[in-house]
Formats: sequence, C-alpha cells, structure tokens
Amino acid sequence: MTAATKSQYFYSAGKRKTAIARVKLFDGGKGDVTINGLPIRDYFPTFVHTENALAPLRITDLAKKYNVEIQVKGGGKAAQSDAARHGISRCLLLVDPELRPTLKREGFLRRDARIKERKKPGLKGARRAPQFSKR
Repeated sequence: MTAATKSQYFYSAGKRKTAIARVKLFDGGKGDVTINGLPIRDYFPTFVHTENALAPLRITDLAKKYNVEIQVKGGGKAAQSDAARHGISRCLLLVDPELRPTLKREGFLRRDARIKERKKPGLKGARRAPQFSKR
C-alpha cells in the first residue's frame, strides 16, 4: 500500500472484558488482517479465534475488499478475538450503515458487558464464603 491510501481509513474500537481492540479498516485492500503487527493466523493460537474475529467481514461478504489493522491489548486471546470482532463490526457500520440489520441480527454490535466480579471483604472470593465448622 502506498502512503496516500494507507492514511485513509475508517476507525473504531471494540471491547470485551478487559480487552480493547483499536481497528483501522483500509478501503481498496485485498483482505490482509494484522493484529499487533502480526498476521492474524500467527497471532491467534486457534482457528476458532481467527474465525470469530473475522466473522463480520465473512457474513457481509467484504473480506476481500478491505485491509484491517488491529491494535489489541488486555485480556486473553478469546476476549481479544471478541473485542476485534466488535471493533470490525463498528467500522463496517461507518463504511455502510445498510449493514446494521445483518450485524445486529448476529449480535456483533452489542458490547458484552460481563466482567469479573470483585472480591468482597470477609469472603474467599467474589461469593465463596469461608468453610463453616459446627464444632
């Protein structure tokens, strides 16, 4: 890619648990996806994580039309994959708002707000109480 085409992109962020993905969608690409400077297949350890992250591009049939650069931090690989999926979905809406019903039906636009519950004082964990002894 030349410097002129590389500077024009759509930007969005996606989140899941503590993972944050910053996504740049470059128009006129050939389907290259990089995460933290690595090809996506090298970054994610399993095929499932890769397919999960690329699902929005696959269901909208735009996988070969855009190049994607993702900077992701925090969380584990599964949460990073979900954050990338969320970010890509939000970028696609900036490109074409007509894709909203398709992405919404799949649940890709909803921010999954479930996070780890904090530990409470007097307990062993978030909800685990100390073992009770009668005698």
